[in-house]
Amino acid sequence: MSKTVTKYICQNCGYSSVRWLGKCPECSNWNTFVEEIVFSDKRKTSKGKNDAALLQLSNLAKVSDIDVREDKRLTTSIGELDRVLGGGIVAGSVILVGGDPGIGKSTLMMQLSDKIKNSTILYVSGEESQKQIKLRCERLGFEHDDFYILSETSLEIIAAVIDKLEPDVVIVDSIQTIYRGELESSPGSVSQLRESTAAIIQIAKAKNISFFLIGHITKEGVIAGPKVLEHMVDTVLQFEGERTHAYRILRAIKNRFGSTNEIGIFEMTGAGLLEVKNPSEVFLSQRNSGISGSTVSASIEGTRPILIEVQALVSSSGYSVPQRTATGFDYKRLAILLAVLEKKIGLHLSKFDVFVNIAGGIKIDEPSIDLAAAMSICSSFKDTSMEPELIVLGEVGLSGEIRTISFIDRRIQEAVKLGFKKIVLPKGNMKNLKANGILELIPVETIQDAVRLIL
Repeated sequence: MSKTVTKYICQNCGYSSVRWLGKCPECSNWNTFVEEIVFSDKRKTSKGKNDAALLQLSNLAKVSDIDVREDKRLTTSIGELDRVLGGGIVAGSVILVGGDPGIGKSTLMMQLSDKIKNSTILYVSGEESQKQIKLRCERLGFEHDDFYILSETSLEIIAAVIDKLEPDVVIVDSIQTIYRGELESSPGSVSQLRESTAAIIQIAKAKNISFFLIGHITKEGVIAGPKVLEHMVDTVLQFEGERTHAYRILRAIKNRFGSTNEIGIFEMTGAGLLEVKNPSEVFLSQRNSGISGSTVSASIEGTRPILIEVQALVSSSGYSVPQRTATGFDYKRLAILLAVLEKKIGLHLSKFDVFVNIAGGIKIDEPSIDLAAAMSICSSFKDTSMEPELIVLGEVGLSGEIRTISFIDRRIQEAVKLGFKKIVLPKGNMKNLKANGILELIPVETIQDAVRLIL
């Protein structure tokens, strides 16, 4: 007989306890434990009795006998999405898509459904009715014929519909609304998320169906539910962007079938999401030359070079503790740069507020734009503008040295494409660098050299 077990499970990380705890010992969050009823049916089988039957049913295959078809990826005809996925959708894969409310996750999935041709698409919605989805289809100019809408939250009914329809791609919006009937916990709880995702993965692998699972985001900016949810799926995509900006960034956090460094850039319009083919030109389109505190740098996102504008503002502080604010730039890197500037070139900023911003709402993590941020701070402090056709590259070390960066050739090619004439780069990158008659290369070895040459 099945035995009913009551456990207290942390809704943030999935840690379970036999009693209620105020603070989770795993993730250190407070008041996250919720009592859930878990059914456990432990049936013991005699050893060796069913070994032959189990071996016959097991999915055992020799690697040389496995047939790998050439058409293993299904292209979406959305270049930015295919880039992030590594070339298209792998049959039988489970992809988790997360993002803030209203960022455009459902819109992206609807456009994805319209672009995939000669395939049957099933859109499972647990949040919207069929009429609401129909209205969105009309707004986006939907033309796909083999597109089916199912407004349902029961996993058993969804599995039955999939067995009958046999679709190629299934979109679940959202995974937090799906529940399994044998579990008495509410939809969105840790046990429901974990068990529903496990059942979906089993269906995807058994029937070779690709699944897109839309997930909610917590206030900390991570996908709601236990961390094990991200380990279970094949790919995790994060849809980022500011509501005040029209641009959206699709970033791969995990990808078993491709690189995790690629990003896709979209622009939100009234007609849906549009691909941004040349992000460098977009991010620099509103740049004003001849003003202080603005420097152009080149970042690498995956295999794609992107030219960005690094802005800085240094102003007198009216508080005893000056403000340090970074938008799109690592706050800890900003603290390091300020310390290096004060120590190496005597730039005393202890009584000034410092603000650093990456224009366009994009977030850059790599340290190759350190020198550009430092030059923007110096430019704003001295109220001196830099040459409009200058690009600054380099990582700043703690001793003030300018360290080499990777993919320098791609960054230079992108700068040439947009008409820049000069580039400041680390001296170490001059080795094995082909001469370019269009760009003037200015190597620097220390931050003192950069300040002297640029400002």
